[in-house]
Amino acid sequence: MAKSKKKKGLKGLAAKADKFDCYQQSVQEPEHEVDVFEQVFKEAFDRKPLTLREDFCGTFSVCCEWVSSNSKRSAWGVDLCGETLQWGRDNNLSKLKNKAAKRVHILEQDVREKNTPQVDVLAAQNFSFWIFKTRQEVIDYFKIAYNNLASEGVMVMDMMGGRDCYDTDVTDKRTIVKGKKGFKYHWEQAYFNPVTSDCTFYIHFKFGDGSKMEKAFEYNWRFWTIPEIREMLAEAGFKESLVYWDEADDDEDAEWIAVDELENDDSWICYIVGIK
Repeated sequence: MAKSKKKKGLKGLAAKADKFDCYQQSVQEPEHEVDVFEQVFKEAFDRKPLTLREDFCGTFSVCCEWVSSNSKRSAWGVDLCGETLQWGRDNNLSKLKNKAAKRVHILEQDVREKNTPQVDVLAAQNFSFWIFKTRQEVIDYFKIAYNNLASEGVMVMDMMGGRDCYDTDVTDKRTIVKGKKGFKYHWEQAYFNPVTSDCTFYIHFKFGDGSKMEKAFEYNWRFWTIPEIREMLAEAGFKESLVYWDEADDDEDAEWIAVDELENDDSWICYIVGIK
């Protein structure tokens, strides 16, 4: 999760709002993520995965959902931000039953450190690994991820793209909770440099009383492409990589299918899965 801004000069509902709670309501679907992890692993190895490492885990809601989904599952969440991890302990971990909570292990450290057991699934979600801006940095990270996987393991990453994603001064606005006490999520595409592929995005929240939490989260990334990621996974040692695309109609639940070719789309999100 990106670094967050403090509540300086906020008014009304924005001053009372919890940015991490707003983020989780707007961006995360832990149950969906767990379903995807289980699907891609089972398609690769014909069994259910039991262990998860969530890199860049933020409030580690996915880790909590993972252990809740199966009493035999364990999860390790890794993130550098102590504030975000503590929020997860107070608001996500605390809601689990004691036995499930004991199967969640949280580490405040760089994701490039290797001190967790090897796992079935290693996830780097919400485009978080884009923080690495050179090929060597990404390959080095992928090599570490490879070593953090068991002999049968998958690395799962989401990706976005399409020409609309390169536009600047564009804000995607979505109502998350309706009404006077509700709020909207604003995803701002603020900057893109075509020479370096450096990009900046912001998340803002606007509340029912008109108050705003500007730049609640800030992301300074390199915009990577699917072919680049697959090439770097191969260089890092993964035997295969697959691209999972949502083939469902707009009004249906997502249906993720491994694909080799697609018609062009102006804006899309997919999963890339590296198979050890």
